Amino acid sequence: MRNIFLILFFPILLFGAIRDFSIFELSGKEPGNTLLVIGGIHGDEPGGYFAPALVTKHYSITKGNLIVVPNLNFDSIVLNRRGIYGDMNRKFHEISKKDADFTPVSRIKELITDPRVDFVINLHDGHGFYRNEWENSIFNPLAWGQAYIIDQKSIDDVRFGNLDEITLRMVQRLNKSNLAIDHHTFSVKNTETKHKDEQMQMSLTYFAITHLKPALAIETSKNISELDTKVLYQLRSMEAIMDEMGIEYHRDFELNKESIDTLIKEYGEVVINERFTLPLEGSKDAIYYVPLKSKENKFEFTHPLGAVVDRKEFLQVMVGNIPIVRLYPQYFDLKCSKNSTTVFVDGVQTEVRFGEKISAKKTFMVKEDPAFRVNLIGFVTKDRVSQDGIEVKKSDFIPRFSLDKEVKTFRVEFYQDENFCGTLTVVYE
Repeated sequence: MRNIFLILFFPILLFGAIRDFSIFELSGKEPGNTLLVIGGIHGDEPGGYFAPALVTKHYSITKGNLIVVPNLNFDSIVLNRRGIYGDMNRKFHEISKKDADFTPVSRIKELITDPRVDFVINLHDGHGFYRNEWENSIFNPLAWGQAYIIDQKSIDDVRFGNLDEITLRMVQRLNKSNLAIDHHTFSVKNTETKHKDEQMQMSLTYFAITHLKPALAIETSKNISELDTKVLYQLRSMEAIMDEMGIEYHRDFELNKESIDTLIKEYGEVVINERFTLPLEGSKDAIYYVPLKSKENKFEFTHPLGAVVDRKEFLQVMVGNIPIVRLYPQYFDLKCSKNSTTVFVDGVQTEVRFGEKISAKKTFMVKEDPAFRVNLIGFVTKDRVSQDGIEVKKSDFIPRFSLDKEVKTFRVEFYQDENFCGTLTVVYE
Protein backbone atom coordinates (compact mmCIF):
# COMPACT_ATOMS: atom_id res chain seq x y z
CA MET A 1 0.00 0.00 0.00
CA ARG A 2 1.38 3.39 -0.96
CA ASN A 3 1.70 6.22 1.54
CA ILE A 4 -0.42 9.28 0.79
CA PHE A 5 0.46 12.73 2.10
CA LEU A 6 -2.51 15.04 2.07
CA ILE A 7 -2.28 18.79 1.61
CA LEU A 8 -5.39 20.96 1.69
CA PHE A 9 -4.26 24.01 -0.20
CA PHE A 10 -5.24 27.42 1.21
CA PRO A 11 -3.11 30.10 -0.49
CA ILE A 12 -3.57 32.77 2.20
CA LEU A 13 -1.77 32.55 5.54
CA LEU A 14 -4.30 33.25 8.28
CA PHE A 15 -3.32 31.99 11.72
CA GLY A 16 0.02 30.27 11.31
CA ALA A 17 2.04 27.94 9.14
CA ILE A 18 0.22 26.75 6.01
CA ARG A 19 1.69 23.23 5.94
CA ASP A 20 1.88 20.84 8.85
CA PHE A 21 4.70 18.34 9.29
CA SER A 22 4.31 14.58 8.93
CA ILE A 23 5.06 11.86 11.48
CA PHE A 24 6.00 8.31 10.46
CA GLU A 25 6.37 5.43 12.87
CA LEU A 26 8.40 2.40 11.79
CA SER A 27 8.26 -0.42 14.34
CA GLY A 28 9.86 -3.83 14.44
CA LYS A 29 8.19 -7.05 15.50
CA GLU A 30 10.76 -7.30 18.27
CA PRO A 31 10.53 -4.49 20.88
CA GLY A 32 13.48 -2.23 21.52
CA ASN A 33 14.67 1.34 21.81
CA THR A 34 13.12 4.29 19.96
CA LEU A 35 14.98 6.88 17.90
CA LEU A 36 13.30 10.15 16.92
CA VAL A 37 14.66 11.52 13.62
CA ILE A 38 13.83 15.16 12.82
CA GLY A 39 14.59 16.76 9.47
CA GLY A 40 13.85 20.08 7.84
CA ILE A 41 13.99 22.50 10.76
CA HIS A 42 15.82 24.78 8.31
CA GLY A 43 14.28 24.96 4.86
CA ASP A 44 17.52 25.64 2.96
CA GLU A 45 19.26 22.47 4.18
CA PRO A 46 18.08 19.71 1.82
CA GLY A 47 20.47 17.06 3.10
CA GLY A 48 18.59 17.39 6.38
CA TYR A 49 15.19 16.55 4.93
CA PHE A 50 15.74 14.34 1.87
CA ALA A 51 17.58 11.79 4.02
CA PRO A 52 14.68 11.17 6.45
CA ALA A 53 12.23 11.26 3.52
CA LEU A 54 14.11 8.30 2.01
CA VAL A 55 13.99 6.54 5.37
CA THR A 56 10.19 6.70 5.41
CA LYS A 57 9.98 5.08 1.98
CA HIS A 58 12.89 2.63 1.87
CA TYR A 59 13.69 1.43 5.40
CA SER A 60 11.93 -1.16 7.53
CA ILE A 61 12.60 -1.91 11.19
CA THR A 62 12.88 -5.43 12.57
CA LYS A 63 13.80 -4.57 16.18
CA GLY A 64 13.05 -1.33 18.00
CA ASN A 65 11.38 1.74 16.60
CA LEU A 66 11.93 4.83 14.46
CA ILE A 67 9.78 7.93 14.64
CA VAL A 68 10.57 10.10 11.63
CA VAL A 69 9.62 13.74 10.99
CA PRO A 70 11.12 14.59 7.57
CA ASN A 71 9.60 18.05 7.08
CA LEU A 72 9.38 19.95 10.36
CA ASN A 73 9.55 23.45 8.83
CA PHE A 74 7.56 22.57 5.73
CA ASP A 75 6.67 26.13 4.66
CA SER A 76 10.35 27.08 4.60
CA ILE A 77 11.39 23.88 2.81
CA VAL A 78 9.22 24.52 -0.25
CA LEU A 79 10.55 28.10 -0.46
CA ASN A 80 14.16 26.96 0.09
CA ARG A 81 14.63 29.47 2.90
CA ARG A 82 16.13 28.97 6.34
CA GLY A 83 12.99 30.14 8.12
CA ILE A 84 10.29 32.30 6.59
CA TYR A 85 8.89 33.05 10.07
CA GLY A 86 12.32 33.40 11.67
CA ASP A 87 14.80 30.75 12.81
CA MET A 88 12.68 27.88 14.12
CA ASN A 89 15.71 26.41 15.87
CA ARG A 90 15.83 29.43 18.18
CA LYS A 91 12.26 29.05 19.44
CA PHE A 92 12.52 26.11 21.84
CA HIS A 93 13.12 28.09 25.03
CA GLU A 94 10.03 30.22 24.58
CA ILE A 95 7.68 31.10 21.75
CA SER A 96 4.68 33.40 21.46
CA LYS A 97 1.29 31.91 20.64
CA LYS A 98 1.12 34.54 17.89
CA ASP A 99 4.25 33.14 16.22
CA ALA A 100 3.46 31.27 12.98
CA ASP A 101 5.81 28.51 14.18
CA PHE A 102 3.96 28.05 17.48
CA THR A 103 1.98 24.97 16.44
CA PRO A 104 4.82 22.96 14.84
CA VAL A 105 7.23 23.86 17.67
CA SER A 106 4.68 22.88 20.31
CA ARG A 107 3.87 19.61 18.55
CA ILE A 108 7.50 18.60 18.12
CA LYS A 109 8.19 19.40 21.79
CA GLU A 110 5.42 16.96 22.74
CA LEU A 111 7.01 14.32 20.52
CA ILE A 112 10.49 14.89 21.93
CA THR A 113 9.21 14.46 25.49
CA ASP A 114 7.14 11.39 24.63
CA PRO A 115 8.15 8.66 27.11
CA ARG A 116 8.76 6.26 24.23
CA VAL A 117 11.61 8.36 22.80
CA ASP A 118 15.10 7.30 23.90
CA PHE A 119 17.25 9.47 21.62
CA VAL A 120 16.72 12.48 19.33
CA ILE A 121 18.70 13.47 16.24
CA ASN A 122 18.17 16.74 14.38
CA LEU A 123 19.42 16.80 10.78
CA HIS A 124 21.08 19.87 9.24
CA ASP A 125 23.42 21.15 6.55
CA GLY A 126 25.97 23.55 8.05
CA HIS A 127 28.49 25.92 6.51
CA GLY A 128 32.11 24.94 6.04
CA PHE A 129 33.95 21.99 7.54
CA TYR A 130 34.38 21.90 11.30
CA ARG A 131 37.96 21.51 12.50
CA ASN A 132 39.35 21.79 16.02
CA GLU A 133 42.03 24.20 14.82
CA TRP A 134 41.90 27.08 12.36
CA GLU A 135 43.05 26.17 8.85
CA ASN A 136 41.24 28.75 6.71
CA SER A 137 37.84 30.41 6.29
CA ILE A 138 36.24 27.09 5.31
CA PHE A 139 37.99 24.66 7.67
CA ASN A 140 37.88 26.08 11.19
CA PRO A 141 36.34 25.82 14.68
CA LEU A 142 33.54 28.25 13.75
CA ALA A 143 32.24 26.01 10.97
CA TRP A 144 29.39 23.54 11.52
CA GLY A 145 29.50 21.21 8.52
CA GLN A 146 30.64 17.57 8.69
CA ALA A 147 30.20 17.47 12.45
CA TYR A 148 28.16 15.81 15.15
CA ILE A 149 27.00 18.60 17.44
CA ILE A 150 26.47 17.87 21.13
CA ASP A 151 25.43 20.37 23.79
CA GLN A 152 27.45 18.69 26.55
CA LYS A 153 29.60 15.65 27.06
CA SER A 154 27.00 13.56 28.83
CA ILE A 155 23.73 13.37 30.73
CA ASP A 156 24.10 11.60 34.07
CA ASP A 157 22.03 8.51 34.84
CA VAL A 158 20.28 8.48 31.46
CA ARG A 159 20.49 5.62 28.99
CA PHE A 160 22.57 6.70 25.96
CA GLY A 161 23.61 9.79 27.94
CA ASN A 162 27.31 9.28 27.08
CA LEU A 163 27.08 11.60 24.08
CA ASP A 164 30.82 12.18 23.77
CA GLU A 165 31.58 8.47 23.58
CA ILE A 166 28.74 7.73 21.16
CA THR A 167 29.69 10.53 18.77
CA LEU A 168 33.38 9.61 18.91
CA ARG A 169 32.53 6.08 17.80
CA MET A 170 30.32 7.53 15.06
CA VAL A 171 33.19 9.72 13.83
CA GLN A 172 35.55 6.77 13.73
CA ARG A 173 33.00 4.69 11.84
CA LEU A 174 32.07 7.38 9.30
CA ASN A 175 35.65 8.40 8.58
CA LYS A 176 36.57 4.80 7.84
CA SER A 177 33.78 4.53 5.26
CA ASN A 178 34.24 5.47 1.63
CA LEU A 179 34.12 9.25 1.75
CA ALA A 180 33.46 10.96 -1.57
CA ILE A 181 36.46 13.23 -0.94
CA ASP A 182 39.11 12.86 1.76
CA HIS A 183 38.38 16.23 3.39
CA HIS A 184 34.74 15.22 4.04
CA THR A 185 35.80 13.74 7.37
CA PHE A 186 33.53 14.21 10.39
CA SER A 187 34.41 15.60 13.82
CA VAL A 188 32.60 16.14 17.12
CA LYS A 189 31.72 19.70 18.08
CA ASN A 190 30.73 20.23 21.71
CA THR A 191 29.08 23.65 22.02
CA GLU A 192 29.03 23.43 25.86
CA THR A 193 25.70 25.12 25.51
CA LYS A 194 24.82 25.69 29.15
CA HIS A 195 27.96 27.71 29.83
CA LYS A 196 29.09 29.10 26.48
CA ASP A 197 26.34 29.44 23.90
CA GLU A 198 23.19 31.45 24.65
CA GLN A 199 21.89 30.97 21.10
CA MET A 200 22.11 27.20 21.36
CA GLN A 201 20.20 27.37 24.66
CA MET A 202 17.14 28.14 22.51
CA SER A 203 17.67 25.15 20.19
CA LEU A 204 15.80 21.88 19.71
CA THR A 205 18.62 19.65 20.91
CA TYR A 206 19.16 21.69 24.10
CA PHE A 207 15.43 21.51 24.81
CA ALA A 208 15.75 17.73 24.52
CA ILE A 209 18.82 17.64 26.76
CA THR A 210 17.13 19.69 29.47
CA HIS A 211 14.27 17.18 29.39
CA LEU A 212 16.72 14.32 29.87
CA LYS A 213 16.52 13.14 26.27
CA PRO A 214 19.94 12.41 24.70
CA ALA A 215 20.20 14.43 21.51
CA LEU A 216 22.63 15.53 18.85
CA ALA A 217 22.62 17.35 15.55
CA ILE A 218 24.04 15.79 12.41
CA GLU A 219 25.50 18.49 10.16
CA THR A 220 26.62 17.74 6.63
CA SER A 221 28.39 20.57 4.84
CA LYS A 222 26.66 23.19 2.70
CA ASN A 223 29.97 23.38 0.85
CA ILE A 224 29.23 19.93 -0.57
CA SER A 225 27.19 20.71 -3.67
CA GLU A 226 25.99 17.17 -4.48
CA LEU A 227 22.74 16.38 -2.67
CA ASP A 228 23.27 12.63 -3.00
CA THR A 229 26.57 12.93 -1.12
CA LYS A 230 25.03 14.81 1.78
CA VAL A 231 22.13 12.36 1.98
CA LEU A 232 24.61 9.47 1.92
CA TYR A 233 26.45 10.89 4.97
CA GLN A 234 23.18 11.55 6.79
CA LEU A 235 21.98 8.00 6.23
CA ARG A 236 25.30 6.51 7.31
CA SER A 237 25.10 8.62 10.46
CA MET A 238 21.53 7.51 11.19
CA GLU A 239 22.52 3.89 10.78
CA ALA A 240 25.44 4.43 13.16
CA ILE A 241 23.02 5.77 15.79
CA MET A 242 20.61 2.89 15.24
CA ASP A 243 23.45 0.41 15.68
CA GLU A 244 24.46 2.15 18.92
CA MET A 245 20.88 1.78 20.16
CA GLY A 246 20.43 -1.82 19.06
CA ILE A 247 17.77 -0.89 16.51
CA GLU A 248 17.79 -3.44 13.70
CA TYR A 249 16.72 -2.39 10.23
CA HIS A 250 16.61 -3.25 6.54
CA ARG A 251 16.81 -0.95 3.52
CA ASP A 252 15.85 -1.87 -0.01
CA PHE A 253 18.80 -0.22 -1.77
CA GLU A 254 22.59 -0.16 -1.77
CA LEU A 255 23.97 2.65 0.36
CA ASN A 256 25.96 4.52 -2.27
CA LYS A 257 25.75 7.79 -4.19
CA GLU A 258 24.37 6.25 -7.35
CA SER A 259 21.44 4.54 -5.64
CA ILE A 260 20.64 7.61 -3.57
CA ASP A 261 20.69 9.89 -6.60
CA THR A 262 18.14 7.62 -8.27
CA LEU A 263 15.90 7.50 -5.20
CA ILE A 264 15.96 11.27 -4.68
CA LYS A 265 14.55 11.67 -8.20
CA GLU A 266 11.65 9.30 -7.54
CA TYR A 267 9.06 12.03 -7.01
CA GLY A 268 5.98 9.81 -7.09
CA GLU A 269 2.66 11.33 -8.07
CA VAL A 270 -0.02 13.73 -6.90
CA VAL A 271 -3.77 13.18 -6.92
CA ILE A 272 -5.72 16.43 -7.31
CA ASN A 273 -9.19 16.63 -5.73
CA GLU A 274 -9.46 12.83 -6.08
CA ARG A 275 -10.13 13.38 -9.81
CA PHE A 276 -6.76 13.65 -11.54
CA THR A 277 -3.57 11.63 -10.98
CA LEU A 278 -0.43 13.36 -12.21
CA PRO A 279 2.84 11.35 -12.28
CA LEU A 280 5.66 13.68 -11.24
CA GLU A 281 8.72 11.77 -12.44
CA GLY A 282 9.56 12.99 -15.92
CA SER A 283 6.68 15.46 -15.90
CA LYS A 284 6.74 18.37 -18.29
CA ASP A 285 7.74 21.69 -16.79
CA ALA A 286 4.27 23.15 -17.31
CA ILE A 287 0.74 21.76 -17.76
CA TYR A 288 -2.05 24.05 -18.93
CA TYR A 289 -5.81 24.09 -18.33
CA VAL A 290 -5.68 21.92 -15.24
CA PRO A 291 -9.23 21.62 -13.84
CA LEU A 292 -9.28 23.01 -10.31
CA LYS A 293 -11.70 24.55 -7.84
CA SER A 294 -11.36 28.26 -7.20
CA LYS A 295 -10.36 27.53 -3.60
CA GLU A 296 -9.73 24.71 -1.13
CA ASN A 297 -8.15 22.24 -3.55
CA LYS A 298 -6.90 18.94 -2.16
CA PHE A 299 -3.52 17.53 -3.22
CA GLU A 300 -2.49 14.02 -2.15
CA PHE A 301 1.20 13.20 -2.66
CA THR A 302 2.95 9.86 -2.52
CA HIS A 303 6.16 11.69 -1.52
CA PRO A 304 6.45 13.09 2.03
CA LEU A 305 8.03 16.31 0.73
CA GLY A 306 5.38 16.96 -1.93
CA ALA A 307 3.70 20.37 -1.72
CA VAL A 308 2.12 23.15 -3.76
CA VAL A 309 3.14 26.82 -3.77
CA ASP A 310 0.81 29.52 -5.10
CA ARG A 311 2.62 31.73 -7.64
CA LYS A 312 -0.57 33.67 -8.51
CA GLU A 313 -0.48 32.89 -12.24
CA PHE A 314 0.19 29.20 -11.61
CA LEU A 315 0.60 26.61 -8.89
CA GLN A 316 4.13 25.29 -8.48
CA VAL A 317 4.33 21.63 -7.49
CA MET A 318 7.40 21.00 -5.33
CA VAL A 319 9.19 18.00 -3.86
CA GLY A 320 11.22 19.51 -1.05
CA ASN A 321 13.02 22.49 -2.55
CA ILE A 322 12.91 21.01 -6.07
CA PRO A 323 10.36 22.56 -8.47
CA ILE A 324 8.68 19.81 -10.48
CA VAL A 325 5.85 21.21 -12.61
CA ARG A 326 3.81 24.39 -13.01
CA LEU A 327 0.04 23.93 -13.10
CA TYR A 328 -1.94 26.61 -14.94
CA PRO A 329 -5.53 26.26 -13.69
CA GLN A 330 -8.92 26.33 -15.32
CA TYR A 331 -11.61 26.72 -12.67
CA PHE A 332 -14.75 24.61 -12.28
CA ASP A 333 -17.26 23.90 -9.52
CA LEU A 334 -16.52 20.17 -9.87
CA LYS A 335 -20.16 19.16 -9.72
CA CYS A 336 -20.98 15.87 -11.41
CA SER A 337 -23.52 13.10 -10.87
CA LYS A 338 -21.12 10.23 -11.66
CA ASN A 339 -17.58 9.37 -10.59
CA SER A 340 -16.74 6.41 -12.83
CA THR A 341 -16.88 5.19 -16.41
CA THR A 342 -16.24 2.13 -18.58
CA VAL A 343 -13.14 1.86 -20.75
CA PHE A 344 -11.43 -0.68 -23.01
CA VAL A 345 -7.69 -1.09 -22.39
CA ASP A 346 -6.03 -3.13 -25.15
CA GLY A 347 -9.49 -4.46 -25.94
CA VAL A 348 -10.34 -5.50 -22.37
CA GLN A 349 -13.37 -3.83 -20.80
CA THR A 350 -13.04 -2.48 -17.27
CA GLU A 351 -14.84 -0.07 -14.94
CA VAL A 352 -12.66 2.74 -13.59
CA ARG A 353 -13.11 5.64 -11.21
CA PHE A 354 -12.12 9.16 -12.16
CA GLY A 355 -8.64 10.00 -10.92
CA GLU A 356 -7.22 6.57 -11.75
CA LYS A 357 -4.03 5.98 -13.73
CA ILE A 358 -4.30 3.37 -16.51
CA SER A 359 -1.49 1.51 -18.29
CA ALA A 360 -2.06 0.55 -21.94
CA LYS A 361 0.25 -1.42 -24.19
CA LYS A 362 -1.33 -0.36 -27.48
CA THR A 363 -4.88 0.98 -27.41
CA PHE A 364 -7.36 2.77 -25.17
CA MET A 365 -11.04 3.61 -25.66
CA VAL A 366 -13.82 5.13 -23.57
CA LYS A 367 -17.10 3.28 -23.97
CA GLU A 368 -19.82 5.43 -25.47
CA ASP A 369 -21.89 6.99 -22.73
CA PRO A 370 -24.47 9.76 -23.32
CA ALA A 371 -23.96 10.91 -19.70
CA PHE A 372 -20.58 12.42 -20.57
CA ARG A 373 -18.74 14.59 -23.00
CA VAL A 374 -15.29 13.04 -23.36
CA ASN A 375 -12.21 15.04 -24.29
CA LEU A 376 -9.02 13.17 -25.22
CA ILE A 377 -6.51 15.95 -24.65
CA GLY A 378 -4.23 16.13 -27.69
CA PHE A 379 -6.42 13.99 -29.95
CA VAL A 380 -8.20 15.86 -32.74
CA THR A 381 -11.54 14.94 -34.31
CA LYS A 382 -13.72 17.01 -36.64
CA ASP A 383 -17.40 17.64 -36.12
CA ARG A 384 -17.60 15.51 -33.02
CA VAL A 385 -18.64 16.81 -29.60
CA SER A 386 -17.55 13.80 -27.56
CA GLN A 387 -14.53 11.56 -28.22
CA ASP A 388 -15.89 8.39 -26.64
CA GLY A 389 -16.18 5.21 -28.68
CA ILE A 390 -12.87 5.90 -30.46
CA GLU A 391 -9.94 3.51 -30.08
CA VAL A 392 -6.71 5.52 -29.82
CA LYS A 393 -3.02 4.65 -29.89
CA LYS A 394 -0.16 6.73 -28.50
CA SER A 395 0.72 7.89 -32.00
CA ASP A 396 -2.79 9.36 -32.41
CA PHE A 397 -2.05 12.09 -29.85
CA ILE A 398 -0.28 15.35 -30.61
CA PRO A 399 3.01 15.02 -28.64
CA ARG A 400 2.97 18.52 -27.15
CA PHE A 401 -0.18 17.65 -25.18
CA SER A 402 1.50 14.81 -23.28
CA LEU A 403 1.93 15.14 -19.52
CA ASP A 404 5.51 13.84 -19.61
CA LYS A 405 8.71 14.55 -21.47
CA GLU A 406 8.87 11.02 -22.88
CA VAL A 407 5.47 11.55 -24.57
CA LYS A 408 3.88 8.44 -23.05
CA THR A 409 1.26 9.90 -20.71
CA PHE A 410 -1.99 11.62 -21.72
CA ARG A 411 -5.17 12.72 -19.99
CA VAL A 412 -8.79 12.00 -20.75
CA GLU A 413 -11.30 14.47 -19.31
CA PHE A 414 -15.02 13.95 -18.64
CA TYR A 415 -17.70 16.64 -18.51
CA GLN A 416 -21.43 16.94 -17.94
CA ASP A 417 -22.48 20.10 -19.77
CA GLU A 418 -19.93 22.62 -18.45
CA ASN A 419 -19.28 20.73 -15.23
CA PHE A 420 -15.94 18.92 -14.92
CA CYS A 421 -16.32 15.35 -13.66
CA GLY A 422 -12.81 13.93 -13.62
CA THR A 423 -9.74 12.75 -15.50
CA LEU A 424 -8.22 9.42 -16.41
CA THR A 425 -4.45 9.38 -16.84
CA VAL A 426 -3.41 6.98 -19.61
CA VAL A 427 0.21 5.78 -19.67
CA TYR A 428 1.28 3.94 -22.81
CA GLU A 429 3.95 1.33 -22.13
